[in-house]
Amino acid sequence: MIDTPYLEVDVDRMTRNLASLADRARSTGVEVRPHAKTHKSAEIARMQIDVGAVGLAVATIGEAEAFADAAEITSCTDIFIAYPVWPTPAKAARLRALAARVSLRVGVESVEGARHLGALLDGQRIEALVEVDSGQHRTGVTPGGAGEVAAAGTAAGLDVVGVFTFPGHGYGLGDTRRRAAEQEVAALRAAAESLREHGIDPRVRSGGSTPTIEFVGDPAHAGVLTEVRPGVYPLNDAQQVEIGACGFDDVALTAVATVVRSEPGRIVVDAGSKILGADRAAWATGHGRLLDHPDARVVQLSEHHAVVDFPADSTPVPRLGDVVRVVPNHVCTAVNLVDELVAIDGSDSRWPVIARGRNS
Repeated sequence: MIDTPYLEVDVDRMTRNLASLADRARSTGVEVRPHAKTHKSAEIARMQIDVGAVGLAVATIGEAEAFADAAEITSCTDIFIAYPVWPTPAKAARLRALAARVSLRVGVESVEGARHLGALLDGQRIEALVEVDSGQHRTGVTPGGAGEVAAAGTAAGLDVVGVFTFPGHGYGLGDTRRRAAEQEVAALRAAAESLREHGIDPRVRSGGSTPTIEFVGDPAHAGVLTEVRPGVYPLNDAQQVEIGACGFDDVALTAVATVVRSEPGRIVVDAGSKILGADRAAWATGHGRLLDHPDARVVQLSEHHAVVDFPADSTPVPRLGDVVRVVPNHVCTAVNLVDELVAIDGSDSRWPVIARGRNS
């Protein structure tokens, strides 16, 4: 018996999720480069590589170092830091050291950033992708400006091989996901043409997210994306359920928690924000869900308490001392709060969260 709260992975469900995406990618001719910031686990990365992933995407140099260190477990030596890196001399030295161990790509999103990165790499040639804003309005150059950034990167010594984007504005209700997927493809198509106008072959056109992945096979999108970088899909979370990207049967990670208070229509469990994370989108109906009680909602969250309301017509709620499975709103932040995942695979293996806290 493991003391609660802890994060548990249903390995059978996760294996099914991995196979489903791998099959979709093969059928559409698109490569998969999963974003490992979600799970931060060498064991899950290995399973992704085993079903056909070409490499990993990460968000930071620290995450890249963690997975490079775990290459014997993951069998992965191809890493893309999908972020517009602005390095200090110390970070540039880390990038050079990484490039000596793995096939390394980095992101750039401005002429100044490309020149700065190239200068600090001191002649070591590293592949780069130009980040394009496809509608989230966070980072990324306009599609028409991608060629200028690529040309600056090439002149600075970078090996610019294409463009990338993240359709993060696909998190939402209604047709939000489809519209974001359409904007993603339009942006990458225009950005690729901008690179060609500057004499650079955009052989890599990278995009994708868990909310938009189902639209990759649309005929109108054919020939644009060469790879996708979804992160959440192996495990899923309450956000994906609410926006319709998956169902409860596809949720493979939960926080196992104990009921510490029970009354008609309401319980309190011992999994608060320090295990679930505190993310809640404006459209979300709660701070999390219960896997075995789909109509219940986490309505109040503090550090070590989650208050869960049940519909008035619910059957008796879980009793004091019962164990429940809570689906976090955002799995990426939940995983970053723990040192290990408990894998339900017949032996209750413990998987270290190797890239936890590697934020720089």
